[in-house]
Amino acid sequence: MKSTENRQGYLFPLRYSNYVFILLFLLYLFDYADRMVVNSMFTSIQKDWFINDTQCGWLVSIIYLSIGILTFPVSIFIDRWSRTKTIGIMAIVWSVATAVCAFTGNYVQLLMARIFIGFGEAGYAPGGSALISGMYPLEKRSKMMGFWNASIPLGSAIGVTMGGIIAQAWGWKHAFGIVAVPGLIIAILFLFVKDYKTVDLSFVDKSNNKIKMEKKDMIREFISKPSVIFTYFGMAAIVFVTTAMIVWLPKYFEVVRHIQPKTAGTMAGAVMLLALIGAPLGGVIIDKWRIRQTNARLLFPALSTFVSALLLFLAFFFMKGTGQLITLFIFGVLIMTFIAGAAAVTQDVIHPGLRATSYAIAVAVQNLLGSFTAPIVLGKISDLSDLSTAMKILPFMLVLGSLLFYLGSRHYVKDMGKVAKINLEAEAA
Repeated sequence: MKSTENRQGYLFPLRYSNYVFILLFLLYLFDYADRMVVNSMFTSIQKDWFINDTQCGWLVSIIYLSIGILTFPVSIFIDRWSRTKTIGIMAIVWSVATAVCAFTGNYVQLLMARIFIGFGEAGYAPGGSALISGMYPLEKRSKMMGFWNASIPLGSAIGVTMGGIIAQAWGWKHAFGIVAVPGLIIAILFLFVKDYKTVDLSFVDKSNNKIKMEKKDMIREFISKPSVIFTYFGMAAIVFVTTAMIVWLPKYFEVVRHIQPKTAGTMAGAVMLLALIGAPLGGVIIDKWRIRQTNARLLFPALSTFVSALLLFLAFFFMKGTGQLITLFIFGVLIMTFIAGAAAVTQDVIHPGLRATSYAIAVAVQNLLGSFTAPIVLGKISDLSDLSTAMKILPFMLVLGSLLFYLGSRHYVKDMGKVAKINLEAEAA
């Protein structure tokens, strides 16, 4: 394929790449604000509609179930059509669905509206990751993925914090309408962003012949790469924990620490907001370490996740008061350092024409085993026992994630050698 990458490896002029990146960052931010605004409003919704913790958990989990079901078929469409147009259309869908939540009159209506938020968000992470991987060179991929994923804790913190403040000031329904507007504006702008041309699904055999990939070749592209398989499941283990923290930490502070809802939402948001530092910091460290240690993109997540597990174990089993809060703040910085390397691996070891599909598999595994499961599992344990007991399972999930990343790191270098070398070509203006 003819390349339009410049000598620095950028597909577009750097200024335009950075403009697109800013839009991608803002969309991810509002994606998570729309998704997580409900978390700090659980007690308010429970007072109005008399629902239990398990039902509250479903208000979050239903989004991840929707994403998990749709993300794979949508990603195939993204890889074969357009990353930018799909991103714009789906962002409009999730923004409108968020606004509709403000007009619901009972629990079932709110749950249905949240399903459509998930439908809209299903294609964003795969399309965004593929676009970033195409716009920036390989040696900068972890860093840019890290900065991009920093929008997740920022958006989550904004959603959780705004939910608590608005619910206390004007009523919880107003929060949905307010957070929906910015994402809708950015979504419309994104419809006019340039993309790279769809990559031909082909590979070169040992005789240097170009061969079109069949379905069995596409399947083999994934199952023959142990590093990416371990990465998918390692990411799911971490996402189980981060989702549980985002969803239940506000209420944990309320019922266990006896803190007012507004303050509890702000404190919980601050813990997860610190990942805003960790995500890009992890990307910078990984890219620098990768110069000397080729498998750093998985070795570093294995180390950082294990340390995160120790911190969370100390916080929930042995600490109270200020000591617990400080430990959780350190955890908040460290927990998202994994994402830059892990997200880059889903793109590194896979054919360039299947990058959105690769990240979609990651999203499906994360959502079905992690994000969908965590709110319900912890909600059920809380109903059967108490929320403090429920939170104590989280460090052990992180130990599992650390092990999976380590196992993946042992295969990364070999899997990189199997990847088809194809340069990308930008669409005409």
